[in-house]
Amino acid sequence: MDLRVLTEPQQGATYDTLLRVARAAEDLGFGGFFRSDHYRAGGVADGLPGPTDCWTTLAGLARETTRIRLGSLVTPATFRLPGPLAIQVAQVDQMSGGRIELGLGTGWDAAEHAAYGIPFPERRFDLLEEQLQIVTGLWRTPLGQTYSFKGEHYELTDSPALPKPTQRPHPPIIVGGRGPKRTPRLAAMYASEYNSNFRPSDQVADSYVRVREACEAIGRDPATLTLSVTLVVACGRTDAEIERRAEAISRKSAANQVVLRLTPAQLVEKLGEYHAAGARRVYLRTFDLDDLDHLALMANDVLPLMRIL
Repeated sequence: MDLRVLTEPQQGATYDTLLRVARAAEDLGFGGFFRSDHYRAGGVADGLPGPTDCWTTLAGLARETTRIRLGSLVTPATFRLPGPLAIQVAQVDQMSGGRIELGLGTGWDAAEHAAYGIPFPERRFDLLEEQLQIVTGLWRTPLGQTYSFKGEHYELTDSPALPKPTQRPHPPIIVGGRGPKRTPRLAAMYASEYNSNFRPSDQVADSYVRVREACEAIGRDPATLTLSVTLVVACGRTDAEIERRAEAISRKSAANQVVLRLTPAQLVEKLGEYHAAGARRVYLRTFDLDDLDHLALMANDVLPLMRIL
């Protein structure tokens, strides 16, 4: 089972903070360092010192790490045009030596869009589907050929479809969410990974059934789609340590954030439940970026046991 670190820097983090956490995650043996793609803090956090851009951050980290996978979970389709997004991700993939992954979603925070003058259309699923078609189409176009597309939201004419990413045919794409029909269909058609976030293991198992059925409906082997889940964990060896970390998470996250309060042994058991449900990858959603001891505890006491699953 692959354990990855997911950060939420819109809640308040500098690039230097993210670099420190990314290097710690790499040194500790986690499989990936991912970040959200938001420009505005949510919940009770003040967001100071201000937002950091997702793909600017990942470009920097690509040059300052060596092994760990890097990516977004997730980039809203509303933030960037699909052509320039394909260029950005391909370039960062080159800069990393082929370690980049693209999580792509609809976008959901209307207030965030209003705060920075970003349009927030109603039919965002249609927008997302066209972006998935375009980004993968640009990356898959053979060298020397051009790519054109005409949809309801976007039109590309004779694009040179450059640059190409290092990973071929393209970097892994992650699609996630709770939609019962359309999200599984998009994951089956375009994604390398389906992510089910912030839910109990039985609900996650149900979402995995739907995405497997969507794969079968288009003739895709469901085994070719990695299934993952995102969790928020306050892990500690004592009750006091667990509660201290849970309180720090509550200060830096949304007020209604579900936090699993667990010892390392209990976390191993909980992850086993998700593994039994079908998850082969877990993103540990990390809010307190100053608590590197938290990552070290899970790396030392949990990660070795997950590698045998």
